Amino acid sequence: MMTRTFTAVSRVFPPRLRHFSGGEVTKDVSECAASPQITEQASLYVHWPYCLRRCSYCNFNKYISKENNDHIMTQCLQRETETLLRLSQVSCITSVFFGGGTPSLAHPSTFAAILETVSRQVNLSHEAEVTLEVNPTPAGKSRLEDYCRAGVNRFSIGVQSLQDEDLKSLGRDHDSHEALQTIEEARRLCPGRVSVDVMFGRPKQTVESWETELSELLRVCDDHVSLYQLTLERGTQLFKQVECGAVTMPSEDVTAEMYQRARKTLHQHGFQQYEVSNFARHNSVSHHNISYWKGNQYIGVGPGAHGRFVPLGEGGVVREARTQTLEPDVWIREVRQRGHGTRRRLPLGHLELLEEVLVMGMRMTEGINHKHWEMFSPQNGLDEVFGESIVVQELLQSGQLILDDRGLRCSWEGLALLDSILPALLVELERQISPKASRGPL
Repeated sequence: MMTRTFTAVSRVFPPRLRHFSGGEVTKDVSECAASPQITEQASLYVHWPYCLRRCSYCNFNKYISKENNDHIMTQCLQRETETLLRLSQVSCITSVFFGGGTPSLAHPSTFAAILETVSRQVNLSHEAEVTLEVNPTPAGKSRLEDYCRAGVNRFSIGVQSLQDEDLKSLGRDHDSHEALQTIEEARRLCPGRVSVDVMFGRPKQTVESWETELSELLRVCDDHVSLYQLTLERGTQLFKQVECGAVTMPSEDVTAEMYQRARKTLHQHGFQQYEVSNFARHNSVSHHNISYWKGNQYIGVGPGAHGRFVPLGEGGVVREARTQTLEPDVWIREVRQRGHGTRRRLPLGHLELLEEVLVMGMRMTEGINHKHWEMFSPQNGLDEVFGESIVVQELLQSGQLILDDRGLRCSWEGLALLDSILPALLVELERQISPKASRGPL
């Protein structure tokens, strides 16, 4: 039986944004943050919390709005963006991601206004990737061109399934035909910059039906695919259905086989896996998500958003894990009162920071290179931390893990077993890096 690591791990027209017409990006703008000046740059995540309804499997921070308060939400997102940018003292935002919720319910002017707010305070590079999550409904499709005019240059489309019966049981508000139409229109507007999210391990799904569905998707998709295993989350409608026996889920062995078949099929169609759940061809990777996986700073704006940055604006020297207030109405009140809705701040010690760098970096097929690790841990390199461990040596000898002159990474086989590999690496990291070590400057 395989242990897996599939996690569903998740708006005025800005004068300095350029719409991309080509599919290949020659430079990962997040790379410029991998320098001693890492605190000068960050990516930006903006959370739109509202949905029309809640899907049966979803436990994300989302709300069914009882009234149209889009204008108030937009104003507060702008104000919190201003506050947190000022607090972080970054000079450059490398990418922007509008997620939710269902951000494609918001008016395009919302995104344009937020991007304009960013551009007024910091440099928003002409090469900055600006992604919008889109629900593939007729309403979402009809606004795609307006989103592009607002400054969006990449779409992430939540297709989830091409089986209408499954979409209905999952509580999705689109059908397969609408999904295919949305993909087609998005590709017309942003060729090479359209990602498709698809879910496996759904109720009643078989390996054979999954292969057929994936083949159909690959005939119409663009150059980026994200695969997510459907996970049961306590408190959701689907969890209750499974618990009472009304719905059955595929076994772990079946979902593991689905994942391996998908990896092989995508590779045969020219897609390179660059992270546990993400595949791209023609270098059409998600630069925003790569910034997360490389441990770079990011600022989270909106109800329930998370961030990781050093609050230089108030004299901070340590990176903080920050969480914004969950409930939209409470968050709005807090933003109006004090400019932001930060509910929780947790300073990250040296060990905690390295744990995040390790866990996120090992999700990538390239893993963590020596230079990148040393940027966060100049006193303890990868070889010093992991090279002498008996458990790590066993993983190396089994072929699941690779530690060489390039750095530390999983093999093709090991990446599917990352959930069982990470605990051993984290134990060794904690053993080598004293919890009482002085906090680093990042």
